[in-house]
Parts: sequence; C-alpha cells; structure tokens
Amino acid sequence: MTDGRTLQPSAAIRCVKEYHPPLGDRSGLRLDFNENTFACSPRVLEALGRISGGDLTRYPEREPVERCVATHLGLKPEQILLTNGVDEAIHVLCQTYLEQGTEIMLPVPTYSMYEVYASATQATIVRIPAEEGFRFPLEAMLRALTPATRLIAIANPNSPTGQAARREDLWQIIDAAPQAAVMVDEAYFHFFGQSVIDLVGNAENVIVTRTFSKAYGLAGLRLGVVAAAEEQMRWIRRAISPYSVNSVALACLSAALEDDAYLHWYVDEVLAARPVFEAALQRLEIPFWPSRANFVLVKIGAKHGAFVDAMRARGVLVRDRSSDPGCDGCVRITIGAREQTQQGIAALEESLAEIGWLGVEG
Repeated sequence: MTDGRTLQPSAAIRCVKEYHPPLGDRSGLRLDFNENTFACSPRVLEALGRISGGDLTRYPEREPVERCVATHLGLKPEQILLTNGVDEAIHVLCQTYLEQGTEIMLPVPTYSMYEVYASATQATIVRIPAEEGFRFPLEAMLRALTPATRLIAIANPNSPTGQAARREDLWQIIDAAPQAAVMVDEAYFHFFGQSVIDLVGNAENVIVTRTFSKAYGLAGLRLGVVAAAEEQMRWIRRAISPYSVNSVALACLSAALEDDAYLHWYVDEVLAARPVFEAALQRLEIPFWPSRANFVLVKIGAKHGAFVDAMRARGVLVRDRSSDPGCDGCVRITIGAREQTQQGIAALEESLAEIGWLGVEG
C-alpha cells in the first residue's frame, strides 16, 4: 500500500512480465541470439559511410523507404509499416488490439516478448501448449477461441523450437477468428522459405511481421516491418511514434535490400550448415528437434547449465531455454556459416566431455 506521498507506477506496468536478456560480455562465437553470425552486406557499410553530419540533424522519414520495402515484398506502401525491430511491432499490435476484457492467444513455448507486451494491456493471456514434439496445436487453439480473442501471435517458424505450422493450419485459424488479429511472425522466413504474406489484404485480420536482424545482419540497427490490410494499418499507425525508426537505419535498409547476392549467400551458408550440425547431434546421440530456422533446440538434461558455461569457456555462446514451457533441460544453438558451425561442433564435443555428459539422464 502507498500513503499517497510516494511515486508509484501504474497498475498496468506493475503487471508487466520482466524480461532480462542475457547480454553482458558477448565476445566470441555468438550462437545464442539467432543473429547473423558473420556480417551485414558490404553495401550497408558503404551506405553508412555516405551519411553526413547534416543528415543527422533531420528527423527521419519512413515513407520513402517503406515504398522500397513494399515493392520488395510485392505489397502496397499503404500496407507497410517499418518499426524499431519486430519488438516494437509486437508492442504496437498489443496496444492497438488489446485491452481489459480481451484475450491474446499464444501457442507455447514461443517468443517471450509477446507475453511481455501483452501483460501491460490487462488483457487475458491464453497459453496453448504445443503438441508432442512441439507440433503446432491447431485443434486446441480452435477450441480455445472465444468472442474475446482479439490477438493471436504465431511465430512461424517458432522460437525456441524451430518448428513450423502448415499454411493450411494457419488459414484455419485466420478463417475461424475474424474478430482477432492473427499475427504471423516470420522472423525466420529466409531459412524456411514459406510465407503467408500473400494473404495480406486478402484476409483483413492477417498481419505479417518480419525482421532485418536475422538473415540481413542488421540487429544493431533495430529494423522490423509490419504488413497488414490498409484498413487495419490506419489504426496500427496511430499507436506508433512517427520517429521511432532512426535515419541511420533507414539509410542502410535500402542498401541491404538491393544486395540480393549477399543475402542469398548467407542464407545458403546456413541451410548448408544446418544438416551438418544436426548430423553431428545424431552422432553424439544428443536429442534435438529438426529445425526450419537458423537454430536448433537440443535436450541436454540436468547438466544444461554446466553445458552453457563450458561452451562459454570455449568462446561459444548458446542460450539456455530451460525456463520455457516444456523445455526443461533444453538449450538453443544458432546455426551460422559453415566454418562457424564446425567451430561450434568442436566446442560442443569438448564441453560434453568436460561436464561428463552421459545422455539426458546422465
């Protein structure tokens, strides 16, 4: 209780679920955050070099770059909104559609920030556990729909599991919930190759988000994009700051989009490295879930913490996901370029030997 003389945050903020990214010293091989593990396009660095001091005195303008992104995605400029990373997109969608008395549906485990931003809206969070093998829980989600369902967030492929929902399953959700915004988060689209972005504008409740932090290697610039029907975008734009995407990021994005050769090179490296890494896991008899993204979720068991520490001691960062629903003892490992993947495999073998790993129950 307060006596009225002490500054207090709002009730909504007191309800927000805290999120503490395990950052700190991230020197070494970064296989913990699913970033591009190599570099951004050289054209991005050239664009950075062309930015003048005078350029930084002006407020940023999204619209010209949004037109470029719309052309790149085959959509209308009115259907596109650039955001400060997909995290801002999630925040804006929660602010646009959620309030007390409404519900957000989340198939879990999934990306943590959906729940973080939803918790500030006083909406009810409906968590639907994945089926065995982390399969998409279509039937359970359909049963859980109510008139209060206002936002459904589906990461496809999903993090941390790497599993993907089928297009026909997504369509069933979209068709069954016309009262809800169905956000399909395609952060890992480039490593999967399948999308529902063609449904934007054809189904009014479809909203697709993408990031430029993964394949494009622009995590430090914080760039994401929301694609939605024009009628919905009118409301979404009301919830966002007009200057949240900075001018440096905007100047670099066009250069990144123009360099298809670099993007294809990096994606091809990851797609070639992924089966190599999964083959090493099979050889070492480490349980894992086949992935459609640029990471693999593995089951280490009781020694998961010691394993993460042993990998860090060898200069390789991996992400402990044991606190996620259904992920006890699990660690997520990013797949980078082929040479980096070989380094990761070598560190993996040494780390397991150091901690005396004898299997999940060992």
